[in-house]
Amino acid sequence: MTSPCPASHSQSPDLSIPKHFTKLKDPRRRHRRLHLLPDIIVVALCAVVAGAQDWQEIETFGRKRRAWLKRFLKLPNGIPSHDTFERVFDRLNPQAFQACFRQWVQAVQDALCIEHVAIDGKTLRGSGSAKLGPLHLVSAWATAQRLSLGQVAVDAKSNEITAIPALLELLDLNGALVTIDAMGCQKAIARKITDQGADYILTVKDNQEHLLADIQESLARAFDSDFAGLEHDSYETRERGHGREEYRCYTILHNTAGLRHTEEWARAYASPLLQDTVATEDFFEEIGVQSRCEALLGDTQLGRVRLQQ
Repeated sequence: MTSPCPASHSQSPDLSIPKHFTKLKDPRRRHRRLHLLPDIIVVALCAVVAGAQDWQEIETFGRKRRAWLKRFLKLPNGIPSHDTFERVFDRLNPQAFQACFRQWVQAVQDALCIEHVAIDGKTLRGSGSAKLGPLHLVSAWATAQRLSLGQVAVDAKSNEITAIPALLELLDLNGALVTIDAMGCQKAIARKITDQGADYILTVKDNQEHLLADIQESLARAFDSDFAGLEHDSYETRERGHGREEYRCYTILHNTAGLRHTEEWARAYASPLLQDTVATEDFFEEIGVQSRCEALLGDTQLGRVRLQQ
């Protein structure tokens, strides 16, 4: 896959939080500002990154890390109370805050040269009420850096298929590999990813019935012929955890001739077919499989990946 990193930097980028939040308007009256807005924002963001879940924990984080925070913050009146954090954030313009936060995350993303972005939907536990249903978010996660790049709330009358394109609009994906589960396996989403200069791997399930059948048939024929005359790759991993040994076998077919409407997915590059087999050693012994890559199990995926020359 091509690298999203620039060849060189004339100077190091400014990744400081205050620099990217300078346009955020302070909602408080001037004569009542005991704490600087940049200080409040930096302490809160650092606390949340460190795992703080509420305003009390944010205040506790600030008090315990005060000496460290003083190295780059003014803190003229010490660490704000949890009530101050709550009041200030409650009055901030959420759209303006999101724009500043997104600008900062984008700067961090550019500096880190992010290569893999995983997009997934999650329902926020405990977010529902008698009047409103639970909050469902679609998030973009930089896997290697363990960094959330952005998130979009799913409309109550819609689903992730409409939220994913809105999230993609917020991201600079050039050169990255984007992975999405079966809900995101849509031609328009794949096209949007490639239009932004990225590659994709999408899980294929029953929501793309014909595509799933074509991929499985192509893989079955390939295994039956022992891949004679077919360009392919395979990759195996073994991991031990949760009381079991897990084996994964990935098989990639570069020939997409067996797929209907291939041009609507592949665009300028060949679309590899990827079969992911996940099982335990006991399972393989039970079914008597000699070549573990012969077991066609697990997720089937469709992708567009550029390989390094």
